[in-house]
Amino acid sequence: MRIVVSAGPEEAGEAAADLVLQRLSASSGRVLGVATGSSPRPLYRALAASVRAGADLSDVRGFALDEYIGLSRAHPESYHSIVERDVAAPLGLRPEAIRVPDGRAADPTVAAADYEAAIAGAGGIDVQILGIGANGHIGFNEPGSPRGSRTRMVRLEESTRRANSRFFRSLDDVPTHAITQGVSTILEARSIVLIASGEAKAVAVRRSVQGAWTEDVPASLLQGHGDVTFFLDPAAASLLGRVPAKA
Repeated sequence: MRIVVSAGPEEAGEAAADLVLQRLSASSGRVLGVATGSSPRPLYRALAASVRAGADLSDVRGFALDEYIGLSRAHPESYHSIVERDVAAPLGLRPEAIRVPDGRAADPTVAAADYEAAIAGAGGIDVQILGIGANGHIGFNEPGSPRGSRTRMVRLEESTRRANSRFFRSLDDVPTHAITQGVSTILEARSIVLIASGEAKAVAVRRSVQGAWTEDVPASLLQGHGDVTFFLDPAAASLLGRVPAKA
C-alpha cells in the first residue's frame, strides 16, 4: 500500500490521474472502474484536462462501482446520470462502453449477478478508482461486509444515507438500498487508486492504512492488495503521523 500526500484535493486528483493514465497505458484491456461521490471529482477533472491536452481515452471501457435501487436513470443523483455527467462526457468515453448496475431491475439479485458476469466477461478491471466513506466503506460495502462478497444488493447504513443526503432534498429522498460491487470484486482489480480529502475522512484513512485488517473497516482489506495507492490531502492524512508529502 502506497501513500501519496499532496498539497490539496486538486493536487491529489492530479497525482491520482497521472497514475490512472500510466496503468491504463500499460494494460491491454483498458477497463476502468468508476467511483462516484465527491472524493473522485478532482481526479476526473484532472483526467479531463489530460484529454483536452491530447490524451485519448475513447477506447476505455468502464464499470461503475454501484447504483441506488429505486432511482430512475434520469434522476440527477442516480449514478447513471452522474457517471455520464462527471466521467463519460468529460473524458470522451463512449456511452455504450460504460456499464452501471441496474437499480430499477425487477430482481436486483439477478441484476447484480449479471453485472458481476459482465465484469468477468470484460476480462476484469485494470484500474479501480475508489473513494472512502467516513465509516470505512468502499463502494457501498458497509462495515461488516464479507471479504468474499461479490456484486449484490445491500442496505445502506443510516450514517451513509445522512452523509449522502446533501445531494438530495431531504434524508427521506435518499434510497435505502443499492447494488454494489463486492469487496472481493473490488480486490480483483489489477490496480486500485483511492482518493480522499478532508478531516472527515481522517479516521477512516488511519484505520484503513494503519489499523487491523478487518471486515469492520472494509477499506482496511485493501492492505492485502498488491497494487493500491492512497492519494490524500493533508487533512485526510492528518492522523497518519509522519508521511512524506508530494507536491
